[in-house]
Parts: sequence; C-alpha cells; structure tokens
Amino acid sequence: MKLKNQIHPKYTYVKDGVFYFCRVIPKDLEAHYSRPRFVKSLRTKSRQKASFAARQIASKLDDQWFGLRLANNPDPLEAIRRTTPLEADHGYPTSEDMLHIYVSVKGVNKGKLFRRHAERNTEYLEQCLGRRSLNQYSTADAAAFRDWLFKRKLSSASVLRITGSLKAMFNFVINEQGLDCKNPFAKVFVPVDVERERRKPIPIEAIRLLQATCRDINDDLRWLVSLISDTGMRLSEAVGLRLKDIHLEAPVPHVSVEPHSSRSLKTSSSKRVIPLVGESLWAAQQITIHQTTTYCFPRYCNETTCNSNSASAAINKWLKKVVSEDYVVHSLRHSFRDRLRNVGSASDLIDQLGGWSQQTVGQGYGEGYSLAKLNENMTLLAP
Repeated sequence: MKLKNQIHPKYTYVKDGVFYFCRVIPKDLEAHYSRPRFVKSLRTKSRQKASFAARQIASKLDDQWFGLRLANNPDPLEAIRRTTPLEADHGYPTSEDMLHIYVSVKGVNKGKLFRRHAERNTEYLEQCLGRRSLNQYSTADAAAFRDWLFKRKLSSASVLRITGSLKAMFNFVINEQGLDCKNPFAKVFVPVDVERERRKPIPIEAIRLLQATCRDINDDLRWLVSLISDTGMRLSEAVGLRLKDIHLEAPVPHVSVEPHSSRSLKTSSSKRVIPLVGESLWAAQQITIHQTTTYCFPRYCNETTCNSNSASAAINKWLKKVVSEDYVVHSLRHSFRDRLRNVGSASDLIDQLGGWSQQTVGQGYGEGYSLAKLNENMTLLAP
C-alpha cells in the first residue's frame, strides 16, 4: 500500500480510478474554513493530467494562504516605520506632481473615469505612506502599501488593479522626466485569491429565460439587457449609445460602437460595428420607437456622464432574482464568446465582434470581416 501511494502525484489519491486532490488546511488558517481538508475531484484518470492539475491547485492554495497570513499578521515593518513624514526632495517630483503630470499628459481624451481612478489611487498612496518625492518611496514601502490595502478588506483583484495603476504612473513620470530612481511598484507581489471564482458564462437556457422575461417587462432596463445579450457589448458601451448609433434601415441592421464625449472606449479595437439579430434587434427597435432624446438610455447617460455603475447595480440585482446569484451582467459577454465558438466562428471574427484586442500582428492587417460575413455568423445565435 505504501508503494502504491508513492506513484501518485503529490497531494492526490485515486478513487474508482479517478484522481482526487487532497490537502490539509494549515493549523493557523483553520478558522477561515469549514473543513480541515480541501478535497476536489480532478476529473481525470490520467496520472500526467492529474499531476499537472495538482501542481496548479497547490500553487494557487499557497498564494491564497500567503495572502491570508499577510492580512492576519501585524505589519512586519511597523517597528521601523517613520513617525514623522519625510521632507520632500526638491530635485524630484512628489506624488502630487506625479498625478498632475500623468493626468495632464497621459489622460488627454481619456475621460473623467481615467482622472478619477488616478486621483483615488494616489490618495490611497498618500493616506498610507504620506506625500513624498518619488525617489523616497522604496520597494519595502510598496509592500507595506499592499498590506495596508489588504487590511482594508480589498480583494486581490482590487489590490492588483491599484498597485498596477500606481506602477504605470511611476513608470510614466520616471521616463517622462528622465528621473534617476527606481519604480517601487515594479516587482510588488500580490497573492492570487483563489476563493474568487472565475466569472461564469450564463448557460443558454438561462439566457433564453432572461430574454423572454425582458420582452414581458419591456422597459428601458430590459432593452439594455436584451441588447447586450445578443451583441456581447460591454455594459458601458451599451449605456453610452446614442440613437444615431443604431442603423435599422441599413441592408444589414447594425449598431456602431464609437467613442463619445461622455463615454470613451476601452481599446482601439473596441470601435466596431455589430449586426443586430434576435433579441438585440428587438431591443434596438423598442429604443428607436420609445426614446425621444439623443441617448438610447437617458436614465444613465447624458452629454457629460455615462453612469454604467448604476446600470450595473440595477441589472445585477434583477439578474439574481431571474437567473441566479452566480451571474452578473458581464457574464453575458462571456456567454457571447462561448456561443460564437459553439457555432464555429473563427477566433479573429469573434475578437472583431466583441472588440477584444487583436492577438497577433497579422490580425491588424486589412479591414477585417465584412458586415455581411459578421451577420452570417450572428444569425446562427438566434434560436
């Protein structure tokens, strides 16, 4: 029996020919879990596949446990932290100067959200470490800042987003000003939170139920959901649409996704046209019949503001009642890609429809797929 266990990959055992992953929860972290062991079927009878999967899961668990220990333990640098703030080194810009340079140069034509995020992240930095010259922030300070964010109960994804934004700001200003100092956030480690599951696509049966319910209620919020469900648009893209972006009289009815004063686009690939089919066509028809302003969704968008966060909160609350608490409005975008895969659409055609960044240099050549070819693929999504 002992010899048999030795041939199994680490942290695995076999039951009915199927490999299982099993790992004991560390004693100091037992309070975070309801069971003393983590057990998961690897759904394979292949030793090689089980070995690979076990290594991946074990690595993610190690990252999670490292993050929990960081959050649980006192700041290890507390004993040597300065009690008085550093005086600014006048040869280098301060964090306040960094924000001004970054927003005024990099933020041109980026919209209010770009400025707001930069301001918020700089405010976090100064709350934790104080306002300093850029050369006075160290890698140890960056690590302490990461721990400070975790103590505020932020998720790993949020911490990674904030530290990544500050890394970009430091990089930009150091390069722009030709500064002789290091970026403190260049190599800051943020553990992965494996408890946060990857966002799931909504099953097609649930999408059909959702679309039918939208038709029954038939109001602006449901038009928005229907429009997204069969176009794969990002929520902010749909919320920021204007009536002139909808082209129902064209040989192929379609919607144009373009930047506007109140709503920029995420990437250059996001500017695109999407054929209107199925429920997205129905939603577009309802919008053109009932809306009398410039905007498709005036409740959430005007000349200066595109409040997609409010739309997201309202839709997600409704989705929990109609479908499941496991899904959010962005899940429809994940489903859109899966649905196109399942009807055999080419990956670069899917990228073009969804506004995803091009994966290869070659994809940037030419004009892309014609509207007729896009429509040919999109009609396959309709029931």
